Amino acid sequence: RNISLSYSSKFFIIQGEYITPEKIENVYIHSKFVAQLFVHGESLKSCLVAIVVPDEEVLLKSSADILNIHDVSFEELCSNKEVKKMILVDMLDIGKKAGLCSFEQVKDIYVSSEQFTVENDLLTPTLKGKRRNLKKHFAIQIAEMYSKLK
Repeated sequence: RNISLSYSSKFFIIQGEYITPEKIENVYIHSKFVAQLFVHGESLKSCLVAIVVPDEEVLLKSSADILNIHDVSFEELCSNKEVKKMILVDMLDIGKKAGLCSFEQVKDIYVSSEQFTVENDLLTPTLKGKRRNLKKHFAIQIAEMYSKLK
C-alpha cells in the first residue's frame, strides 16, 4: 500500500519555500482513501498539486455510506467532484494534524483510477514511484489543475 517515490526531488516553490514532496506524500498516504499518490510542485508555481489513486474498496464503501452514491464504477467515482472533495478534505485534515505548513498542503488533486505499476513504467521494480515518468504521464492533468488555481 505505501508506495515511496524514487530519487531526491526537493525543490523551491515561487515563494522561496523548500519543499520535500516525499515528506508530504508520507503524511497523505495515511488517508484511508489513498492507495498511491504523487505530490508535484514547480519552482514557478506557488502551490502543490497531487495525483491520487484511491483505495478502490474504501472508496466504493465510503461513497455509498457518506455521499449516498451507489451502483457506479470505480472509474466513475474517480471522476466525481463530490468524491474528489471528500478525498481532498480528508488529506488536508491529515496534513494539518501532522503539522504540514500551509505551503506544504496540496491545493488540488486529480483522482486517477489507474494504478502506478511497474508495467506502465510508473514504478521501479522495487515499487518506488518514478517521478519523471509520473510527471510526464499526468502532464495534462497537472497543467489543468494549475490553470484552475490561477
